[in-house]
Amino acid sequence: MAEKKQAEFLQWFNPTLDALRKLGGSGSPVDVSTTIAKNFNIPESKLNETIKSGASKFHNQVCWARQYLVWEGYIDPSVRGVWKLTKKGENKKITDSEARKIFLKWVEINAMNRKKKEEEKSAVIEIDEEEIDDSSLSLDYKKKVLEYLRAMSPKNFERFCLYLLRVNAFENLQLTGKSHDEGIDGIAILRINPVISFRVLFQAKRYKEGNNVSRVQIGDFRNAMIGRADKGIFITTSKFTSEAIKEAYRDGAPQVELVDSDKLINMMELSQIGLKQVTTYEVDPVFFQQYLKD
Repeated sequence: MAEKKQAEFLQWFNPTLDALRKLGGSGSPVDVSTTIAKNFNIPESKLNETIKSGASKFHNQVCWARQYLVWEGYIDPSVRGVWKLTKKGENKKITDSEARKIFLKWVEINAMNRKKKEEEKSAVIEIDEEEIDDSSLSLDYKKKVLEYLRAMSPKNFERFCLYLLRVNAFENLQLTGKSHDEGIDGIAILRINPVISFRVLFQAKRYKEGNNVSRVQIGDFRNAMIGRADKGIFITTSKFTSEAIKEAYRDGAPQVELVDSDKLINMMELSQIGLKQVTTYEVDPVFFQQYLKD
């Protein structure tokens, strides 16, 4: 990692812990990033910077900080999609110098682990098992899912979203598909219990990577739903700008639920739509050694 990236990456160690404390000890990745951004008054231009994949550069740096804090035992990684402080991390304060020490410590540990795996792999006779990197595997299948979604026609993507909502307990779903519906793609009912239900409108945007949904689009969608529904859902295969997120949850206005590419794939995982859950195994070279020696 380049020196400049190190500096950007390390500066969020302590702010990540502070953000989780402010959020009551736990929070979603987006909640944590948003809290840090507010605490440090990070400008909009900085928040909209992206990395090659199209993801937020700032959020990516916070996620890297979180990973090192997990390795150090300050954040509990056991619940997917939720960052939670451990007892060790509840009152922990990390200085800049300590952050660098933590970084160098785990760079060395990971390098040693990789070297050890390579040595174990080369010591095993006639075993040709390619090491599987779970993170790259996860990235590959998510990337493939997005390729499929973005290859759909706009109408078929609307049909897909309709099906996804139906599997997630929405009722009376229908596509509008009319030019005078001001961007509203579908209507649904979300039933809370036998007595209470909400009328929901949704919009589906099959956007390419980097083509993020803007504040204006959220505002237009809300204006179209006012007086016609209790809640709106905006679904996209891309991301939302920080201003769009603010607009969606603006005080005094009907809230719009946002489903970006990450949340969309997460819904597919939970519903197992278009995805098949698999179990894999890692070969233990040490075990086989006892049977390969004369």
